[in-house]
Amino acid sequence: MTMSADSTPRAVGDYLGATAGELDRKTTPDRLAGAVSQKALFLRRGRIALHRDRLVLGDWGDTGDLVLSRADITSVEVRFTDLYGRLIGGLLNAGKPLILGTVPAGKLYLLVDRKELMETTTDRAWAARIRSWLGE
Repeated sequence: MTMSADSTPRAVGDYLGATAGELDRKTTPDRLAGAVSQKALFLRRGRIALHRDRLVLGDWGDTGDLVLSRADITSVEVRFTDLYGRLIGGLLNAGKPLILGTVPAGKLYLLVDRKELMETTTDRAWAARIRSWLGE
């Protein structure tokens, strides 16, 4: 079996993820635990892969991967919000979450390639990459 050009991702990384609704339902003890480790807030984990024709969040849910087309993505931003703020995300701008507005799953909060001790992510680079891809 040969691989097509579409099967080779343009970019890959590891993500921690949650929907806005999941973050909104977190309790005070959850948020306190999240200040120590983001894994207490972001229960979804997997690989993110940007292909020519789709963005894939591997192992997103019980049914497997979440596959998003360009038309499925309504917004791309990197910022702190009421659901995930500076006190949890870290004092550095590098800890801001990548937030994708999507048609099938609502707002998704992602921390891509997060370094626990450094509180850094590659979210800004991924936002730029996704915006460029959406403009193609």
